[in-house]
Amino acid sequence: MRNGVTVGQAAAFAGVTVKTVRHYHKLGLVEEPERDSSGYRRYGSAQLLRLVQVRTLAGAGVPLAEIGPLLGADTVSFTAALADVERQLTEQIEELMARRDTLHRLADGNRALLPDRAVALLERMPGLGFTADEVAAAREGWVLARALVPEGFDDYLTHVEHALEDQRFVALSKRAAEAASWEPDDPRIAELATAMADHYLANPARLKIVTGLQARTQAATRYKLITQHAAEQAPASARLAALVETRLRAAGVHVPAPDSH
Repeated sequence: MRNGVTVGQAAAFAGVTVKTVRHYHKLGLVEEPERDSSGYRRYGSAQLLRLVQVRTLAGAGVPLAEIGPLLGADTVSFTAALADVERQLTEQIEELMARRDTLHRLADGNRALLPDRAVALLERMPGLGFTADEVAAAREGWVLARALVPEGFDDYLTHVEHALEDQRFVALSKRAAEAASWEPDDPRIAELATAMADHYLANPARLKIVTGLQARTQAATRYKLITQHAAEQAPASARLAALVETRLRAAGVHVPAPDSH
């Protein structure tokens, strides 16, 4: 020890690898000792201390590029620099925690893309008689609605929450879901469209489910993307939606027409 220690011993004492020590040399963070008469580089106490200091700061999250100036700073500057590193680490920790929470939510596909209120409504729907496919279709539509009209989505969920207390609305909604498997020219589609439009018109609060999102939409394009999503999956649903909207327009309700811009 009187003549110093080898690079391997220095690395072991500092708790790093020889490769790390050499990387510190390359960056100029730790001075590389000269070779002794036997050809070995011997690390003295000053170099070991410096190596431990560098390793400690690096382990605390201080970027290697900032360690050199930091070790040469006065007490005030050193303290300020550490405070800044702590702030950066806190931000990184918060970001990592947010990512972890997202991973946890990914275990439930609904929670990864929708707020808890929406998830609670989806979980409630099977108890009202909606099938798994119908719940999945609602989920897809809501994910799209939230992405396209985020500023109106919370109000939309409120309208849905109230609507699910309306037995007639629920019955018509389930019937509309069933209609997706019908032929587009099935006469029952026109009958169902009339019943749905009549119920909307007789219950203005329910009508907000149709008008609420498009009222927040500056262009008809986003509204049509939302309403046509399910229609693209089933031609019968497309015809049903078109007939309902036509009846609502005839009654004076503003709903963007298919050729709106």
